[in-house]
Amino acid sequence: MADDSRFKKSDLIGSYAAIGDSFTEGVGDPGPDGTFVGWADRLAVLLDDRVPEHTFRYANLAVRGRLLGQIIEEQVPRAKELAPDLVSFSAGGNDIIRPGADPDDAAERFEQALIDLLGSVPTVMVTTGFDTRGVPVLRHLRGKIATYNEHVRVIAARYDCPVLDLWSLKTIQDRRAWDADRLHLSPEGHTRVALRAAQVLGLDVPADPDQPWPPEPPRGSAEVRRDNLHWAREHLVPWIGRRLRGESSGDHVEAKRPDLLPL
Repeated sequence: MADDSRFKKSDLIGSYAAIGDSFTEGVGDPGPDGTFVGWADRLAVLLDDRVPEHTFRYANLAVRGRLLGQIIEEQVPRAKELAPDLVSFSAGGNDIIRPGADPDDAAERFEQALIDLLGSVPTVMVTTGFDTRGVPVLRHLRGKIATYNEHVRVIAARYDCPVLDLWSLKTIQDRRAWDADRLHLSPEGHTRVALRAAQVLGLDVPADPDQPWPPEPPRGSAEVRRDNLHWAREHLVPWIGRRLRGESSGDHVEAKRPDLLPL
């Protein structure tokens, strides 16, 4: 069975490729040069620390807005070609939140892509979706996301893949783990996910991703209402509009690291 919390691996991981959408690209976690960092890049640093200097190779192939079919068509073949020691495979979230989406169908396509990857890659780490009970625009989709998550866990167990279980990482349900749009993680949220991913792979980590957040000073209800109205105007309304028009915010974006590069 795949272990949702820790996957023991004695061999060192000398190369890593990440595939997925905005979550894996790192949206919400901008670096000094304006490009996104994100949990996958942070995990790569932790992996790099375990191997001889200048030997680790890493590619982040994820592109924001990509649907499962696009990831399978565009990123899976590239990951197979690179044939790294590890691939992280996070996909399906953008499909599940679309009206009429079928989590059973998405899971079947996810499994076939996983089988394809495992023909070239020794270890594929899969991820579940977030618990959306605290996200107003996605709260009603919580059941569909939970259904897809259970499929992913069962599929991972079938092929002995490590599972990065985002649903069970309760500390990222704090609002401070999320960017202003409340749809993407903040830098601290990405950091906690990277730490949990490293734990799943059996690494010792420099901090505990489950560490409680420091207390926040109480805020008045008027301030909360202002924050909610600002978020709805600046983020929620445009997001709903794009979904209704069937648009993706990332169709024009290219992968930020096309090849396995020394970290």
